Amino acid sequence: MNSQGHLRRRVQCIRPSPRRGYRLACAVLLGSLLALTASGPLTATAQVVHEERSLYRNILVRDQGSVRCLLFSERRASSRQTCMDLSDPDQLVFSYVRMMFAGLLLTPEPERILLIGLGGGTMPRVFATLFPDAHQDLVEIDPAVVRVAEQFFDFQPSANMHVHVRDARVFVKRALLADEKWDLILLDAFEADYIPEHLMTREFFEELQGILAEGGVVVANTFATSRLYHHESATYRAVFPTVATLRLEGSYNRILLAASQSWPDHATLAQRAAELAPRLLRYGVLIESYPDALRTQWSYEEDARVLTDRYAPANLLQGRSRSRLGRPQSE
Repeated sequence: MNSQGHLRRRVQCIRPSPRRGYRLACAVLLGSLLALTASGPLTATAQVVHEERSLYRNILVRDQGSVRCLLFSERRASSRQTCMDLSDPDQLVFSYVRMMFAGLLLTPEPERILLIGLGGGTMPRVFATLFPDAHQDLVEIDPAVVRVAEQFFDFQPSANMHVHVRDARVFVKRALLADEKWDLILLDAFEADYIPEHLMTREFFEELQGILAEGGVVVANTFATSRLYHHESATYRAVFPTVATLRLEGSYNRILLAASQSWPDHATLAQRAAELAPRLLRYGVLIESYPDALRTQWSYEEDARVLTDRYAPANLLQGRSRSRLGRPQSE
């Protein structure tokens, strides 16, 4: 038996209790154990099961123990974009993926979901189970990534999923002209070590705001530490009336939540988290811990220059920092 299977058996040996805290305690324990073993057993040898050069990047699919990962490799770095535990596909391996479900605290029952950056298709698969009637638009610039997700990560678009192979900025501009709206917009468009410049600017965020439905939320996986941290924070603040940040201990990512409406009070967030918790337990999402971790005020240089289409030195600053900020917790 591999180490993850052994750990799960031990978790399952905990006798259920009718107390409300049982679900959260069990999920915390399971999430912690999975975090310790997310890269597979220490003795396992990594095996490349697929490799190709697409129009945009080198793509690798690598198995280590029971964990299969999608990697993008470029000049300076390679990073895991998606990992799936083949022995338990429901579990979300990366903490940042689990953290992105914080958007449900603002939009508990989304009817239209837009995801920018497909990866292995992990989040769409979960959303399809949670909200089978919701319409999902999935935007991915690289057709090879879509093929790899389908072939190696069990990504099978449902009738309510629509995959759009095009640049996200082009998609959003066209959606804006067509007056389309989404309740939940998720940004996860990392390359090997950076976010594309044109997806970090004030103009792009204004376009996102234009396609965000009333009461909706934008959820972005982004830098936890970098020389862009202050610029990015200032840029979100310049566009959206309400911005919150979510960081959890042990994660090198931060999740930004941006909305046009006022932020709900803590009691409302806690109530929504409690209602969502049983549905998210199987995925290891500890959403009941998120209301206490969300911050609408955080420290950054408020006079940092806002990133725009004409001033977006993302690649330059990223090159200087030399930090692998795409999926740092998985390296």
